[in-house]
Amino acid sequence: MDSGERKLMQLNKIPKTVFLLSIALFALLITGCYPDHNQSTFDPRGPVAAEQLEVFWWILIGGFIVFVLVEAALIYAIFKFRVKNESDIPVQTHGNHTLEIIWTAIPAVLLIILMVPTIQTLFYMYEAPKTTKPEHTLEAIGHQWWFEFRYPDPSNPEKEIVTANEVYIPVGYPVAINLESVDVIHSFWVPKLAGKTDMVPSEGNFMWFEADEPGEYYGQCAEYCGTSHANMKFKVVAVPENEFNAWLLAQSNPAMESSDPLVKEGAGVFKSAGCTGCHATKTIVNKGSKGRVGPNLAHVASRRDLAAGMMRNANENGSLNDALLQENLRIWIEDPEQVKPGNLMSKGAQVYTDPDKKLTEEQISQLVHYLSSLK
Repeated sequence: MDSGERKLMQLNKIPKTVFLLSIALFALLITGCYPDHNQSTFDPRGPVAAEQLEVFWWILIGGFIVFVLVEAALIYAIFKFRVKNESDIPVQTHGNHTLEIIWTAIPAVLLIILMVPTIQTLFYMYEAPKTTKPEHTLEAIGHQWWFEFRYPDPSNPEKEIVTANEVYIPVGYPVAINLESVDVIHSFWVPKLAGKTDMVPSEGNFMWFEADEPGEYYGQCAEYCGTSHANMKFKVVAVPENEFNAWLLAQSNPAMESSDPLVKEGAGVFKSAGCTGCHATKTIVNKGSKGRVGPNLAHVASRRDLAAGMMRNANENGSLNDALLQENLRIWIEDPEQVKPGNLMSKGAQVYTDPDKKLTEEQISQLVHYLSSLK
């Protein structure tokens, strides 16, 4: 077989390859848009997401109408004015005012029709309803690569309750969210509850959402913010208002103190290893105070996930699994870079950068017992 025949065979394979790639891309598209996907925007579970989806359908229908009209005109022109022989010259048309008015008026009318629901939705999203309760106001602060959340302290308006990567909200109530970032631009996005809103350093932003039913709603940073951007996740847990109030009260209290000697030794390692330089274990702070480099760990053992959504600590029904929590803590402490590439802890903490200060197996066990006691 000569080179010409080989090239011909390769060219014959191209259409088949293109067809298979097209099928694969279409399958990925359908999978990504499937409503039951935990980050699908086609399954809104709150009024803001529902309004945004309705605007999407309006724009999609409008775009489809434009596509059909343009393609129809193009196909008509191809057949109507095709060259029948080389000597033919198509009729030249100049200054057809009627035609110019038509192709200007139709897009203008279509844009006006689409503009109405779009502007209505923008105004609807702009400000939380006046019925929003003060205790349902949330501060969300973006860090590389995790989210800090703050609630007003019910017992002291000058204080705030701090947590990280897991936010609780009451079902059926609008929640106002003030957005901020301490380093680079992030974006706050909970697909089933509301669209993306940027978190810009020193430029406060805001949004609101509401959950129609209880459940876990997955959130994600939607603005590239560095090495571990794809691993910057969080979770919104929507519960009935009485459960929310009970959770908030529990968060306002210090973590339970254990008399277990191994836990007390772990608390000592937590201080001696320098963990307190980046992680706080007190849940109440002054309003507007600057947070730590790392997540607040005051009630870390009560969270369903670890490392900003990278490791699951709960069973399928949402109940906490202590054995799984301890296993995850050990894996994370031993090698955080393996769990979450690019994280700041493995780059900055001396126990990972200085071989002489590396944690021993005994110290890791003590830390795991201490952290798993913080409920």
